Amino acid sequence: MKRQTKDKLVFWLFLSPALISFIIVVIVPFFMGIYYSMTDWQAVPGIPVNWVGLGNYRSMFSDIKFQYSLFRTFTFTLISVITINLVALIFAFLVTREIKFRNFFRAGFFIPNLIGGLVLGYIWQFIFKSVVPQIGGSLGIDFIENLLILANPDLTLIGLITAYTWQYAGYIMMIYVAALLNVPQELLEASEIDGANSWHKFKSITMPMIAQAFTITSFLTLVTSFKQYDIIVALTNGGPTDIFKGEVVNSTEMLAVHIYNVAFKYNNMAEGQARAVIFFLILSVVSIAQVYNNKKKEIEM
Repeated sequence: MKRQTKDKLVFWLFLSPALISFIIVVIVPFFMGIYYSMTDWQAVPGIPVNWVGLGNYRSMFSDIKFQYSLFRTFTFTLISVITINLVALIFAFLVTREIKFRNFFRAGFFIPNLIGGLVLGYIWQFIFKSVVPQIGGSLGIDFIENLLILANPDLTLIGLITAYTWQYAGYIMMIYVAALLNVPQELLEASEIDGANSWHKFKSITMPMIAQAFTITSFLTLVTSFKQYDIIVALTNGGPTDIFKGEVVNSTEMLAVHIYNVAFKYNNMAEGQARAVIFFLILSVVSIAQVYNNKKKEIEM
């Protein structure tokens, strides 16, 4: 047996367990899901499965609750991507400066990411319901004392973004820290000699040098924001209710929560699967477009 053939055989031999597992756990269920999304499947043994074609997809796009959920998911994702990356970048600049206890700050900023989403949601639920009103009462500020963040549809999204940013910014910070530490100090020192101020150094040197980190962090925050589920369930459970196009909707029922409710709460498995397929397509298109756009900017820089 030739050396090359033997190497290929060994390669596929070691790869096969992971590859077979991936096919069984991911690929096969994915195509089964596409099939079931075009039926009236209810996941109940003994009940026949009938073909309905694109019926589930047509009813989905005419569903006001789905439209509202899609809109709120995009809104939540857009704001979260901005706030998380902004806070993480500020943290990264802080902990890469020559300050006392910088390692303590690094650990402190990162620790919230280690807390599970359900636990974190309950923590922030306690903060919004008990701590914030007590602070307002102690300061004598009626507006803060009577601020019901989780009961107001206009404020609940802000509460969710606050909790999510607090959890995830520390993780993204570590990526920015690694990128900032790789920026050559000689370039920054040379720019100072030429009279560049802090903004010019950041814009002309630091930003281009950490552009690859922006691509990674934007992708991570985009994908995780779209798929957010556990914090929402623990903090608001999709509520409070609001009115959209004359119909009652849940103001924080993002797509992941909406799909779960349709499939398991209302027992419409096939409809839930159809919405999951569309969710996958939307997330794929948006994330690929984001990575392509950021990679293009990297080349321009």
